[in-house]
Amino acid sequence: MTKNFPLTEPILIAIGQIADDAGVSAYVVGGFVRDVLLGRGNDRDIDITVIGDGVSFAKLVAKEFAGARLSVYEKFRTALVEIGELKIEFVGARKESYRSDSRNPITEEGTLEEDLSRRDFTVNALAVSINSSSLGDIVDLFNGLADLKSRILRTPLDPIVTFEDDPLRMMRAARFAAQLEFMVIPEALEAIHKMRDRISIVSQERITDEFVKIMSSRVPSLGINILYETELLDIVFPS
Repeated sequence: MTKNFPLTEPILIAIGQIADDAGVSAYVVGGFVRDVLLGRGNDRDIDITVIGDGVSFAKLVAKEFAGARLSVYEKFRTALVEIGELKIEFVGARKESYRSDSRNPITEEGTLEEDLSRRDFTVNALAVSINSSSLGDIVDLFNGLADLKSRILRTPLDPIVTFEDDPLRMMRAARFAAQLEFMVIPEALEAIHKMRDRISIVSQERITDEFVKIMSSRVPSLGINILYETELLDIVFPS
């Protein structure tokens, strides 16, 4: 682990203290970590993974902040705590399995490594400790820091597995390429082409949402080219 993450958000430090008091290991993960390391402006959505019961910990956090709003999603074992403008989603470290006809996972408690391995791309699979004894330590199990530096999108696992589990990730590859101006590695592009028909299990609403984000990015052509070259575009928007 490397201790060089600029963790300055007061609420995250406070949540880390709650985790200390509860004997819970807690990490901020995903897009918030990626965007801070890239020096990009980040939105007010933050994901926190804990080792153990994420919902129970979210309830502890909600009690500590006046005016906090708590929403629990038992089916997915997640909870959302809204504190002012911040939206913080809590989940326990988990492993997932999928049915062939659904992108909704069957979840069970897992390790931090299992949790990070299920994420879409290595640059989104970085975790930063918010516990006081290891505050700012970066957990990088899949070389996400190197991929950030190289500006590439690569899946933590075999891309066939990653896209088969959740085919919306194929659209997300195009979206992140456009938003971040990153290159999708050839192996992932080949996997998208091979798995493109699987996008049929994803709702049109979710597909359209990703497409709108591509078109709203600074360089939408990067994402559109990926959709075109992999022939995913022919399926999501047939002529």
